[in-house]
Amino acid sequence: MRSLQAENHPLSNTLQQLTVLNTGTAPIAALPKFEDKLEQANLYPLRPTGIDVLQLNIGKMCNQTCKHCHVDAGPDRKEIMSQETMQQCLAIVEKHNIGTVDITGGAPEMNPHFRWLVNELHKLNTKVIVRCNLTIIVANKKYFDLPHFYAQNNVEIVSSLPFYTISRTDAQRGDGVFTDSIKALQLLNEVGYGKPDSSLKLNLVYNPSGAFLPASQQSLETDFKRELAQHYGIVFNSLYTITNLPISRFLNYLIDSGNYEAYMEKLVNAYNAEAAQQVMCRNTLSVSWDGSLYDCDFNQMLNLKVNSPCNHISEFSLQSIMERNIVVNQHCYGCTAGAGSSCGGSLA
Repeated sequence: MRSLQAENHPLSNTLQQLTVLNTGTAPIAALPKFEDKLEQANLYPLRPTGIDVLQLNIGKMCNQTCKHCHVDAGPDRKEIMSQETMQQCLAIVEKHNIGTVDITGGAPEMNPHFRWLVNELHKLNTKVIVRCNLTIIVANKKYFDLPHFYAQNNVEIVSSLPFYTISRTDAQRGDGVFTDSIKALQLLNEVGYGKPDSSLKLNLVYNPSGAFLPASQQSLETDFKRELAQHYGIVFNSLYTITNLPISRFLNYLIDSGNYEAYMEKLVNAYNAEAAQQVMCRNTLSVSWDGSLYDCDFNQMLNLKVNSPCNHISEFSLQSIMERNIVVNQHCYGCTAGAGSSCGGSLA
């Protein structure tokens, strides 16, 4: 892993600019390197513990353009995973008995092969998680039946809802998003999602709206459940808090608002060695829309492929993947700050 920092490494230019993509701004030299923090806890190089989750980003096309989006997704994005690549993923899931497939985007439902993929995974008795932005459910009549489709396939829904008020939600995700999200949540509740006596899981995701770390996941969950139930009759299972990483649109926001250095220092000062032991890249493998393999969804957006001879799903080798060192850099502080952050919420 040390070799990744060498000037003659093909990724060196990318690594030098990870936290300042395409901005020309110099990295903050005074901040300690993330790998040095790992070394202090005898965690460097960071190694995988298994592949419990295969996370598939099946496209960057989305019906929204959220300010915090690290994928830079939107209606104008054309990158879409092909059915052939999906079939390759299915073969790996079946061969290696991978228990969970986490489908994300963009709005993954906009991929024309999305429903086929979910159906095929259901046939394999694989746990399927879909990261639904909620508004897609009410965006167009061709998506109106999504709650029933999800229920029929026992899909676990994970949906972003920045806050339980209209002002803070729309400020982050666009005008009208809160109202549409509430409608979608009510439709999901109608088919059984989030109900105490139901097996259909509905989890919400909270991302901070500014340059600060999320508050306690437990306290926020309590607040969200109270407010959504009281004002809209909505119930859900769990709330996940996810720290915004200095990537793509959120990075641009940090720089434009003059918060970049202070935010990075905040992440470093909040480093939690306990969270570092449990980061999601240790048991999750990320697959991009074109089939390339990454340690996590964030590395995917920075084009940092796995440090392995097999870096595409078509040439997958479990042995090679398990022997790799996980690629880390300064943005990884976002997953280890405070209580930690993963696609499943806080870690410690």
